[in-house]
Amino acid sequence: MDFVINAYALTLVISSTLVLVLSLFIGLKLEESVRWIAFTMISLSVWGFFYGIELTQSEVENMLIFTKLQYTGLVMAPACWVMFALKYTGFEEKAKKWVFPSLFILPAIIFLIVITNPFHHLHYRDNWLITSGPFPLLGIEKGPLYFLQVVYSYVFYLLGTLIIWRRFEFANNHFKLQTRLLILAGFFPLFINILYQLSWLKPYEGLDMTPYAFLFTYIFLAIAILRFNLLDLKPVARDKILEAMTRGVLVFDHRKKIADFNGAAKKFSSNPEKIFLGQHASVIFEERPEILKLLDQSEPKTIESHLTGTSEDTFIKIESLPLRDRGPLISGTLLLFEDITSEIQINEKLKKQTAELQQLNDLKDKFFSIISHDLKGPIFGVKELIHLTQSGLVSEAEFLSMLPEVSKNMEHVAILLENLLAWTSSQLRGEYVQPQKIDLHKLVSSQKNLLDRIAKDKSIEIAIQGFENTWVMADKNMLELIFRNLISNAIKFSNPSSTVEVTCHEKGDRLKICIKDYGLGITEENLKKLKEGISFTTRGQSNESGTGLGMILVKEYLDKNNGTLQVNSKEGEGTIFCMELPAWNESLIKS
Repeated sequence: MDFVINAYALTLVISSTLVLVLSLFIGLKLEESVRWIAFTMISLSVWGFFYGIELTQSEVENMLIFTKLQYTGLVMAPACWVMFALKYTGFEEKAKKWVFPSLFILPAIIFLIVITNPFHHLHYRDNWLITSGPFPLLGIEKGPLYFLQVVYSYVFYLLGTLIIWRRFEFANNHFKLQTRLLILAGFFPLFINILYQLSWLKPYEGLDMTPYAFLFTYIFLAIAILRFNLLDLKPVARDKILEAMTRGVLVFDHRKKIADFNGAAKKFSSNPEKIFLGQHASVIFEERPEILKLLDQSEPKTIESHLTGTSEDTFIKIESLPLRDRGPLISGTLLLFEDITSEIQINEKLKKQTAELQQLNDLKDKFFSIISHDLKGPIFGVKELIHLTQSGLVSEAEFLSMLPEVSKNMEHVAILLENLLAWTSSQLRGEYVQPQKIDLHKLVSSQKNLLDRIAKDKSIEIAIQGFENTWVMADKNMLELIFRNLISNAIKFSNPSSTVEVTCHEKGDRLKICIKDYGLGITEENLKKLKEGISFTTRGQSNESGTGLGMILVKEYLDKNNGTLQVNSKEGEGTIFCMELPAWNESLIKS
């Protein structure tokens, strides 16, 4: 086997060897996700190397040997290119494991056809030696399956190119540059091959310039990979990072069109179907002008927004970061979305707890003042009166004349002390509710009898109506305290010689009990405090003192007994407190 060296063969052999060495180095340098570009280059270098050796031969038989060796690289290159495109764009192999192996079925069939051609001549019908040029060339008459190999190569190269283009059509400038270089690396040699197949570019009647085009293109591509780190920022790695982020990411170019995004970004949108590459920001945020304004910012900015249209209210923090390539010009904007709902809820809860603790602390200070003043004063007064009587400074007649006033004071002290003990019990160790069947008429009548003495001192009548055969399901002690506080308050603020009306009527499976007085009424300010559960005190018609504790206990005890309270009042006309309690029935016992 003689070798006739010529410039064309030498150029191919040297360039193929260079590409092979660079490809092996790149294959070791790059990760598996982009290593298939090196395999593509190795395949093409094998084709070019053996085509160069073929050009040194002068006999058809020897040329055909190297032709078969060329096809080991020629049929592998298109499949490797598609593999690279899929790996480079992050194709999930686990989802469709059959895709990668199936890419090499057709190349294997074509290679088998080539090496068995002498038995069927379906690839080459005939071969001859072309001697009209400066060196011998292999002449071929194409068989029907030769075109199968050509169509396979074109389809696979175009398929890989399309995959890369579709994935990075709207990507940022870095990926766009990579995409253009890769497409150029695949398209330029194909263009040369098309000219060869059409016999428009076929020097010396048979010289194929396609290997030259591939090899020189891939030499430049290899230099770009090694010198300029062309594929160092790998899309698959970027995808993994973006998809692992819990924050939503939207990247907009200078035209305000989406250049990139991650899956989490759709969770922060009320219209996730509108988020796709190339979509304009005005379509996505047509109802969110505050977000559109972020895309016009030249400096980083953060806002908080309330997301509606989802199953539950969501609060999000949106951060905008202008993107600059070089210099002051902005090439796009990065929007980061973060769910801060739990943070907002925790802060609101902490604020509420802080306010409640402050309110309780104020109430505690107030109750210490009550104990030192409202309790200490009357008790020490009685003690001093007894001491004066025992020492003879106050006569028995004078002592008896003072007893009604002392008795009235002790009534207020008893109610105050009972409220204090009840509140302390509920705050320190909670309150154990013991619901039972209660005869409401009997309970209200007993409370009326207890408070009649205080009412008569002001010539006030306590009138009860509608309590015949009324039963409720509630805690007896709590219910007594509720009625005692509401009726004593009504007496306290009633005009002398008026009536406190206590009425009851059925309302479905509940009983509505109202306590109405004709007196001072409650100011708008105090009525608002009362409805919000804020403690306050006012003096009664006869300058009676109060603590504000009674109404707090009333609201708390009603809540614990599945009751409700409504208050209506007009200044100068009076006040009506209406509470609703569950009426007793057999189903309440079973539940």
